Amino acid sequence: MGSLFLLLVLLLLSPSSPRGGSARRRRSARSHGPGGSSPAPSETSALFWVLISPEFKAVPPGGSVWLNCSSSCPQPEGSSLHTELRRGETLSGPRWVSYQLLDVRAWSSDVHCFVTCAGETRGATARITAYKQPRSVILEPPVLAGGEYTLRCHVTHVFPVGFLVVTLRRGGQVIYSESLKRFTSLHLANVTLTYALSVRPGDFGQPVTCHARLNLDGLVVLSSSAPMTLPVFAWSPASKALAFTSIAALVGILLVMGILCMHKYLLIQSQR
Repeated sequence: MGSLFLLLVLLLLSPSSPRGGSARRRRSARSHGPGGSSPAPSETSALFWVLISPEFKAVPPGGSVWLNCSSSCPQPEGSSLHTELRRGETLSGPRWVSYQLLDVRAWSSDVHCFVTCAGETRGATARITAYKQPRSVILEPPVLAGGEYTLRCHVTHVFPVGFLVVTLRRGGQVIYSESLKRFTSLHLANVTLTYALSVRPGDFGQPVTCHARLNLDGLVVLSSSAPMTLPVFAWSPASKALAFTSIAALVGILLVMGILCMHKYLLIQSQR
């Protein structure tokens, strides 16, 4: 009897009883998805946007700029900035980071901002352009020599020179245009353009202007000179000397012809 009672007690306390096993199986079924796979992660943090502001910024050579990188991620895991420009201070707040870029001298630079959220990394890109509008555009008074006007235009303190186009206009007509894309200097520069314009009768009194244009991938910067008028008489020293010599020769010829005519007239009168 004692052995039978002990056996009944062990059967009641055993963990492999059908009732206990069924409860554990039910709990196990609740903790797994269909087919025994883990539940899908939440998509609320995986779908997010990244914004960098401003997306385009123009600064003078050597200037600085602040860029703000923000996102819609509720809990960003990290933010970074990739650029060849020199970085300064960094400020941050909820869902945003602001970066300072110093001494911008490359005429165009791409800056990339990246944010990681729920294991996924997304980014945005901004473009920084450094340029300097010409300090002045000056057209010298035209000089006439040998049947040509010499036009000389000065464009001062401009950057980048490689994106500069200098144009001469007579009235509303383009008479000459030159692109300076062969120049690759990363410094402010002065440019002088010289052009010889053949003189035509219809040019007298026409206004001539010089125009400087920077075309920076869609950003167009224009500067112009004050107009200069092509005068009817624009004598150079050599032209003046030639004119005086020609007039003196003509006066001499007329004087000789007058004396000869007078002498002939007097001779005829004396024969009567």
